[in-house]
Amino acid sequence: MLHLALYQPDIPQNTGTMLRMAACLGVAVEIIEPAGFDVSDRNLRRSGMDYLDHVAITRHRSWDSFQAWREAAGCRLVLATTAGSVPYTQHAFRDGDCVLMGRESAGVPEAVHAAAEARVVVPIRPGLRSLNVAVCAAMILGEAIRQTG
Repeated sequence: MLHLALYQPDIPQNTGTMLRMAACLGVAVEIIEPAGFDVSDRNLRRSGMDYLDHVAITRHRSWDSFQAWREAAGCRLVLATTAGSVPYTQHAFRDGDCVLMGRESAGVPEAVHAAAEARVVVPIRPGLRSLNVAVCAAMILGEAIRQTG
């Protein structure tokens, strides 16, 4: 199974969109706290609507606790980043990969970049900053699912 990890998400609507997508695609979600909003079950229900009953969500209290889980699970960390050098369509995804999306406002710190086994980018036109995090997650997971079947 593929995993989608959300590093300290800022915007509940984006998180809800990604939870709904993960439910529909059969992808587990790892939420790395602290988030920029209350990630209680009640608030996640509001943003993820009735799809939350169809997605496996694990909340990790910190980056360190997520790392401990990931190492125990043997998940390869694939970071989606505007600083990536490999287009996501050229990366060889494997079953069990964990695709990590950074904070909407700040991405991820350098220590998180260093922990990633791969860094992929969604190429966009020059002069533009980035796509919405949920759109990028959908594009990357779609390719990962295509590759892994």
